[in-house]
Amino acid sequence: MIKVVLLGAGNVAIHLATALIEARNVELKQRFSRSNKNNGFFDPVIPFTDDLQNLEKADIYIIAINDDAIGGFSNQLSHLKGLVLHTSGSVPIDAIHTNLRKGVLYPVQTFSKERTIDFKKVPLAIETSDPGDFNLLKELAMKLSDHVHQVSSQRRERLHMTAVFANNFSNYMYLMAKEICLEHELSFDILKPLIMETAQKIMDLDPYAAQTGPAKRNDRKVVEKHLSLLEGEQKEIYNIVSRAIRNTYS
Repeated sequence: MIKVVLLGAGNVAIHLATALIEARNVELKQRFSRSNKNNGFFDPVIPFTDDLQNLEKADIYIIAINDDAIGGFSNQLSHLKGLVLHTSGSVPIDAIHTNLRKGVLYPVQTFSKERTIDFKKVPLAIETSDPGDFNLLKELAMKLSDHVHQVSSQRRERLHMTAVFANNFSNYMYLMAKEICLEHELSFDILKPLIMETAQKIMDLDPYAAQTGPAKRNDRKVVEKHLSLLEGEQKEIYNIVSRAIRNTYS
């Protein structure tokens, strides 16, 4: 039985708590948060504390907080004997306090409180500073997910950057598309089948082969027409992305 304490109350912590409760031979002994924020999203049976000095003894402590706070927060955990993990894609393993046994459990997924995720399908990128701790982390990771990968801090930083392109940037494109739809009294729902097909297509095709559209065809008249309909950041983004696509396929 792997005993775990969860530190944090954000989106990642909420989904991790559920996965830890459902995992076989894993005991979520306690969760920590400085406030009662998001308490309603956690199973009330999980013991709770807001005092770091009252943390239960555990095999693994998982820090699931904002990236910028990880280093300073871990300095308050120097009394812990267990393996201390953070869940960030962009923060190096050495950000955790020097005296601690340390590692990383990075879930390569986007999390929202209101959405249910099948954690077994979430890729986990794992790393430990001490090779002796790796088997413990791998054992936990494999209880949580069917997709576990050993990834160094340097490679994980680049993996996180690719996730920003694939998820955060693409979602912002959806937001811009919705804003334009609303401006012209069009329903954003009209685009949802297109969005679904675009996402599904790369499950079967390489993204290079899946690209379509006027920039890929080098249809300059259509591109210029679209640019004439846009202004500000929307026009700038459309122009930059179109030029990049055109250069890629030229």
